[in-house]
Amino acid sequence: MTVSDPIADMLTRIRNAVMARHDSVLVPTSKVKLAIAKVLKEDGFISDFDVVKDKAQRMIKIQLKYSGRNQPVLSGIKRVSKPGMRVYVGRGEIPRVAGGLGIAVVSTPKGVMTGLQAWRQGTGGELLCYVW
Repeated sequence: MTVSDPIADMLTRIRNAVMARHDSVLVPTSKVKLAIAKVLKEDGFISDFDVVKDKAQRMIKIQLKYSGRNQPVLSGIKRVSKPGMRVYVGRGEIPRVAGGLGIAVVSTPKGVMTGLQAWRQGTGGELLCYVW
């Protein structure tokens, strides 16, 4: 089975694992997914990630993060730009997510980064997803 939108598949796997209170989740690997996982780790939404070899293919094992009373740190994740309808933003159009409590993940010519980092570097790009 081929997935038409691998990034949306990754976000859905993370969302489902958080709702089921799993400790970790396995996602098929790609450069963009590794970059998204790195951004999520840097901003404290996940505790860690590493690449593991699983039978036929490499997978990213994402360690989910929970605060006190088993409350997930990552409360929401939403895909914005889709294969059928790409969403691009300029430097001045990068949105604030959840009143500044969340992040927008942007794929720029300088790599995948948060909306704030892209704004500081004066670049725009494809708006991949919102995380809060």
